[in-house]
Amino acid sequence: MPVGIPKVPFQGPDDETSSWVDLYNRLYRQRLLFLGEEIDSEISNNIIGIMVFLALEDPTKDQYFFLNCPGGGVIPGISIYDTIQFVTPDVHTIDVGLAASMGSFLLVGGTITKRMAYPHARVMIHQPSTSFIPDSHQTKEFFIEVNELAKFREAIVEVYVQRTGKPAWVISQDLERDIYMSPTEAQDYGIIDLIAV
Repeated sequence: MPVGIPKVPFQGPDDETSSWVDLYNRLYRQRLLFLGEEIDSEISNNIIGIMVFLALEDPTKDQYFFLNCPGGGVIPGISIYDTIQFVTPDVHTIDVGLAASMGSFLLVGGTITKRMAYPHARVMIHQPSTSFIPDSHQTKEFFIEVNELAKFREAIVEVYVQRTGKPAWVISQDLERDIYMSPTEAQDYGIIDLIAV
Protein backbone atom coordinates (compact mmCIF):
# COMPACT_ATOMS: atom_id res chain seq x y z
CA MET A 1 0.00 0.00 0.00
CA PRO A 2 1.53 3.36 -1.00
CA VAL A 3 2.24 5.73 1.83
CA GLY A 4 1.75 8.98 -0.10
CA ILE A 5 2.99 12.27 1.26
CA PRO A 6 2.73 12.33 5.05
CA LYS A 7 0.79 15.09 6.79
CA VAL A 8 2.19 17.00 9.76
CA PRO A 9 0.63 19.61 12.07
CA PHE A 10 1.49 23.23 11.35
CA GLN A 11 0.46 26.36 13.16
CA GLY A 12 1.17 29.60 11.34
CA PRO A 13 1.98 32.81 13.20
CA ASP A 14 -1.59 34.12 12.84
CA ASP A 15 -3.36 30.77 13.41
CA GLU A 16 -5.07 29.89 16.68
CA THR A 17 -4.92 26.16 16.03
CA SER A 18 -2.75 23.79 14.05
CA SER A 19 -3.82 22.41 10.72
CA TRP A 20 -2.53 19.37 8.88
CA VAL A 21 -0.33 20.12 5.87
CA ASP A 22 1.76 17.85 3.69
CA LEU A 23 5.32 17.34 4.85
CA TYR A 24 6.97 19.17 1.94
CA ASN A 25 4.85 22.30 2.35
CA ARG A 26 5.82 22.34 6.01
CA LEU A 27 9.50 21.97 5.16
CA TYR A 28 9.28 24.71 2.52
CA ARG A 29 8.21 27.09 5.29
CA GLN A 30 11.55 26.28 6.95
CA ARG A 31 13.32 27.02 3.62
CA LEU A 32 14.09 23.35 2.94
CA LEU A 33 13.53 22.41 -0.72
CA PHE A 34 13.75 18.96 -2.25
CA LEU A 35 14.42 17.65 -5.76
CA GLY A 36 14.05 13.87 -5.81
CA GLU A 37 13.15 13.19 -9.41
CA GLU A 38 14.15 13.89 -12.98
CA ILE A 39 14.00 17.58 -13.84
CA ASP A 40 11.24 18.62 -16.21
CA SER A 41 9.45 21.91 -16.83
CA GLU A 42 6.78 21.33 -14.18
CA ILE A 43 9.15 20.50 -11.31
CA SER A 44 11.49 23.29 -12.45
CA ASN A 45 8.70 25.87 -12.37
CA ASN A 46 7.59 24.66 -8.92
CA ILE A 47 11.09 24.92 -7.45
CA ILE A 48 11.69 28.32 -9.06
CA GLY A 49 8.39 29.62 -7.71
CA ILE A 50 9.17 28.42 -4.19
CA MET A 51 12.71 29.89 -4.26
CA VAL A 52 11.49 33.28 -5.47
CA PHE A 53 8.59 33.34 -2.98
CA LEU A 54 10.88 32.50 -0.05
CA ALA A 55 13.44 35.09 -1.18
CA LEU A 56 10.75 37.77 -1.35
CA GLU A 57 9.32 36.72 2.01
CA ASP A 58 12.67 37.03 3.78
CA PRO A 59 15.83 37.73 1.76
CA THR A 60 18.05 37.28 4.83
CA LYS A 61 17.30 33.58 5.46
CA ASP A 62 19.35 30.96 3.64
CA GLN A 63 17.64 28.28 1.55
CA TYR A 64 18.60 24.60 1.66
CA PHE A 65 18.21 22.62 -1.56
CA PHE A 66 18.39 18.82 -1.09
CA LEU A 67 19.19 16.87 -4.27
CA ASN A 68 18.62 13.22 -5.13
CA CYS A 69 18.34 13.80 -8.84
CA PRO A 70 19.18 11.58 -11.82
CA GLY A 71 19.32 14.56 -14.18
CA GLY A 72 16.74 15.76 -16.64
CA GLY A 73 16.05 18.51 -19.12
CA VAL A 74 18.79 21.01 -19.88
CA ILE A 75 16.55 24.08 -20.16
CA PRO A 76 14.53 23.35 -16.98
CA GLY A 77 17.78 22.60 -15.12
CA ILE A 78 19.51 25.77 -16.27
CA SER A 79 16.38 27.69 -15.23
CA ILE A 80 16.76 26.40 -11.67
CA TYR A 81 20.50 27.18 -11.73
CA ASP A 82 19.83 30.75 -12.87
CA THR A 83 17.26 31.17 -10.09
CA ILE A 84 19.79 29.97 -7.49
CA GLN A 85 22.12 32.71 -8.75
CA PHE A 86 19.30 35.30 -8.87
CA VAL A 87 17.75 34.99 -5.41
CA THR A 88 19.26 37.12 -2.65
CA PRO A 89 19.61 34.45 0.07
CA ASP A 90 22.48 31.98 -0.02
CA VAL A 91 21.40 28.61 -1.36
CA HIS A 92 23.00 25.57 0.26
CA THR A 93 23.01 22.61 -2.14
CA ILE A 94 23.11 19.18 -0.53
CA ASP A 95 23.54 15.88 -2.40
CA VAL A 96 21.68 13.29 -0.33
CA GLY A 97 21.86 10.38 -2.79
CA LEU A 98 22.68 10.97 -6.43
CA ALA A 99 23.36 14.26 -8.18
CA ALA A 100 23.78 13.17 -11.78
CA SER A 101 23.98 15.14 -15.00
CA MET A 102 21.82 18.26 -14.49
CA GLY A 103 21.62 17.33 -10.78
CA SER A 104 25.40 17.81 -10.46
CA PHE A 105 25.07 21.11 -12.32
CA LEU A 106 22.60 22.30 -9.67
CA LEU A 107 24.87 20.96 -6.91
CA VAL A 108 27.85 22.99 -8.15
CA GLY A 109 25.53 26.00 -8.53
CA GLY A 110 24.97 26.46 -4.80
CA THR A 111 26.63 29.25 -2.87
CA ILE A 112 30.37 28.56 -2.84
CA THR A 113 31.42 27.23 0.60
CA LYS A 114 27.83 25.96 1.11
CA ARG A 115 27.76 22.99 -1.28
CA MET A 116 27.88 19.57 0.35
CA ALA A 117 27.22 15.87 -0.04
CA TYR A 118 26.26 13.13 2.37
CA PRO A 119 29.06 10.58 2.96
CA HIS A 120 27.55 7.87 0.72
CA ALA A 121 26.15 10.14 -1.99
CA ARG A 122 27.37 10.01 -5.58
CA VAL A 123 27.97 12.73 -8.16
CA MET A 124 28.02 12.15 -11.91
CA ILE A 125 28.95 14.64 -14.62
CA HIS A 126 28.58 14.30 -18.38
CA GLN A 127 27.68 16.40 -21.38
CA PRO A 128 24.15 17.49 -22.20
CA SER A 129 22.39 15.35 -24.77
CA THR A 130 19.33 15.38 -26.95
CA SER A 131 16.73 12.79 -27.82
CA PHE A 132 16.02 14.27 -31.25
CA ILE A 133 16.04 11.55 -33.92
CA PRO A 134 15.74 13.11 -37.35
CA ASP A 135 14.17 11.53 -40.38
CA SER A 136 15.04 12.59 -43.91
CA HIS A 137 12.58 15.52 -43.80
CA GLN A 138 13.88 16.99 -40.54
CA THR A 139 17.56 17.53 -41.29
CA LYS A 140 17.33 21.32 -40.93
CA GLU A 141 15.65 21.01 -37.51
CA PHE A 142 18.30 18.52 -36.44
CA PHE A 143 21.12 20.95 -37.23
CA ILE A 144 19.31 23.77 -35.42
CA GLU A 145 18.97 21.56 -32.34
CA VAL A 146 22.61 20.45 -32.50
CA ASN A 147 23.67 24.11 -32.71
CA GLU A 148 21.56 24.98 -29.65
CA LEU A 149 22.93 21.98 -27.76
CA ALA A 150 26.49 23.14 -28.52
CA LYS A 151 25.65 26.56 -27.04
CA PHE A 152 24.25 24.94 -23.89
CA ARG A 153 27.34 22.77 -23.62
CA GLU A 154 29.59 25.86 -23.80
CA ALA A 155 27.53 27.57 -21.09
CA ILE A 156 27.65 24.49 -18.86
CA VAL A 157 31.42 24.16 -19.31
CA GLU A 158 31.83 27.84 -18.39
CA VAL A 159 29.80 27.40 -15.20
CA TYR A 160 31.85 24.38 -14.12
CA VAL A 161 35.06 26.32 -14.88
CA GLN A 162 33.94 29.31 -12.79
CA ARG A 163 32.63 27.25 -9.88
CA THR A 164 35.25 24.47 -9.65
CA GLY A 165 38.40 26.36 -10.62
CA LYS A 166 39.30 23.69 -13.18
CA PRO A 167 40.55 24.78 -16.61
CA ALA A 168 38.06 24.66 -19.50
CA TRP A 169 39.95 21.92 -21.33
CA VAL A 170 39.73 19.61 -18.27
CA ILE A 171 35.99 20.21 -17.85
CA SER A 172 35.35 19.80 -21.57
CA GLN A 173 37.30 16.55 -21.68
CA ASP A 174 35.64 15.19 -18.53
CA LEU A 175 32.15 15.92 -19.86
CA GLU A 176 32.82 13.64 -22.84
CA ARG A 177 31.98 10.57 -20.75
CA ASP A 178 30.10 9.70 -17.56
CA ILE A 179 32.32 10.36 -14.55
CA TYR A 180 31.04 9.14 -11.20
CA MET A 181 32.55 10.60 -8.05
CA SER A 182 32.46 9.89 -4.36
CA PRO A 183 31.98 12.90 -2.08
CA THR A 184 35.74 13.07 -1.52
CA GLU A 185 36.40 13.04 -5.27
CA ALA A 186 33.66 15.66 -5.85
CA GLN A 187 35.25 17.84 -3.16
CA ASP A 188 38.70 17.48 -4.76
CA TYR A 189 37.13 18.34 -8.14
CA GLY A 190 35.53 21.49 -6.69
CA ILE A 191 31.87 20.50 -7.15
CA ILE A 192 31.25 20.47 -3.39
CA ASP A 193 32.93 22.19 -0.47
CA LEU A 194 31.97 19.93 2.44
CA ILE A 195 31.13 16.33 3.23
CA ALA A 196 28.34 16.07 5.80
CA VAL A 197 29.18 14.09 8.92
